Order: sequence, then C-alpha cells, then structure tokens
Amino acid sequence: MKLTMAPIPFHWSNEKRVDFYARLADESPVDTVYMGEVICSKREPFFKPLQEEVAARLERGGKTVVMSSLTEVMLKRERKMMSEICDISDREIEINNSSGLIRISGKKHRIGPMMNVYNEATMGYLAGQGATHFSLPVELPATSTKLLAQAAKGLGVGVEIQVFGRASVAISARCYHARAHDRIKDNCLFVCEKDPDGMALKTLDEKEFLAINGIQTLSHSYINLLAELEELAQMGVTHCRLLPHSVDMVAVANAFQDVMDGRIDVGEGQSRLAALEIPAPFANGFWYGRPGHQNINPGIN
Repeated sequence: MKLTMAPIPFHWSNEKRVDFYARLADESPVDTVYMGEVICSKREPFFKPLQEEVAARLERGGKTVVMSSLTEVMLKRERKMMSEICDISDREIEINNSSGLIRISGKKHRIGPMMNVYNEATMGYLAGQGATHFSLPVELPATSTKLLAQAAKGLGVGVEIQVFGRASVAISARCYHARAHDRIKDNCLFVCEKDPDGMALKTLDEKEFLAINGIQTLSHSYINLLAELEELAQMGVTHCRLLPHSVDMVAVANAFQDVMDGRIDVGEGQSRLAALEIPAPFANGFWYGRPGHQNINPGIN
C-alpha cells in the first residue's frame, strides 16, 4: 500500500500551506499529494497563484500530484472551476462532484471520497467512463470495503481509504461557519480562517460533538485506522489517505509508513500518534459498522 495526503480542506494561510507542502516534499514518505480547493470556491484565489510552483516542488521531491475538484458546484464561478480542472492534461484529476463526470467522461481520472461509490455496480460504471482510482467514502464498513476492493482488483483500478483525520459528515449549500458569527455566506469575511482544524460544535451540555469548516461538517474525533492497516492490505486496498491537520503531519505519515513497512509494531505507532497530543479522541467506529465516533478494539463486542 502507498500513503496519500488529501487536499487541505481548511482555510489556511498561504504561508502555512507553502510550509506544509515543503515539508511533504522534503521529509515525508507520502507517495501522492492531492491539491486544490475542495470546500469553498471563495477561498481558491488566495493560493492559486502559488499552486503551480508548489506542485512542481512536490514533483521534484518525488511525489505524484493530483488536482482535486470542488465538492459542491452551484454558481457560475464554480462551474468555471470545474471546467478548468477537467481540462488539465499534465496531471491526474480527482472528481468530487458529479457535475464533473460529463466533462471528463472518456479521460482517465480519479473519483474522490465525496462521491457516493457504495457498490460494485457504481464502481464498474464509473470505471467504464475512465475512472482509474477510487477514494471510498469514510462511512463504509470493512465488509463493504472488502467487496469494493475485490471489484477494484477485477477492474484494474486503485482503491483508497482514509486512515487518519476528521471524517467529512456533510456538505451544505449554506455556510454555518459564517452564520455562527452572524454573517452570511456572501459576506463571511473568511471567518473560517480562525479555525485551522475546524470550529468546535458543542452539545447543549458543552460536550464537543462535531467540527464546522465553512459549508462542511466534520466529525470531532479523528479517524485512526493504524491498527487496521494489515487488514486493509489483505483486502487489496492500494492507498491509505491522510487528511491534513495542524498537527505534525510528517510525524503522522512516518508512523503509518513505519507500521506498513514493519519497522515498528502497531503499539509503538499508536504511542507516536498519542505523543502528538491531538486535541480530539481517535475513532474507528465506521470501519466496524458502529457509530463513527466510537473507538472499537478488534475482537471485542
């Protein structure tokens, strides 16, 4: 299996983004890096002037760069963004909204985790239209993933699972992040930049429950499938996806890669992740067909 880094979902500053990608290029074992604005089209102009330079540095560092599309396409500028990304010819493209399928049909492309690929028939149809790689939705349990990995092998396509980071729960037409600060979506003043890992959403009794990132709702807990890596490999999963957060992602990537390569055991890998003091619990409930926020020990009901 190979490690991949998902596109940055949060509204980070250009300085933070450049530093993040520089470390990935120079220090990380990540094989593939996804880039591009996937959440809010209003954010795209900030980093776009630097994107090509950063992508070229990643490629010099031996990384494969894949350009990811928006997850929600509603406005004229968003249709234009989708059209532009589908016209890219020198890099692979990951589609995260079905509006891109008609534009890219017949060309090789990847299907992102925001697309609802839940069964073999859907995977087979999309592969027939040119899809070569599938990042599956985070809520799929192991039983479904195994069937899809078998189907992917038969189709000769890659299959990818998110193994670290907050889970994307929903995408909305409205921006709750702006609303929470008494602003509207069109006059948000980019308040989301204040929350580099998402804004905590609490229950009435003050328990952290979810996280808000613009129009995106995320889990409070972080997916952690470090202990399930061997099972993923046996199923035929080809790529393991890490979602960027403010934590030291090079350290996260090294922990996963070292467990994958057998240099350390799962216990030491978990200790390394725990040492990063991530401000949220780990979870793997979805993988076991349980509520996603739960952390299940294999073999224990």
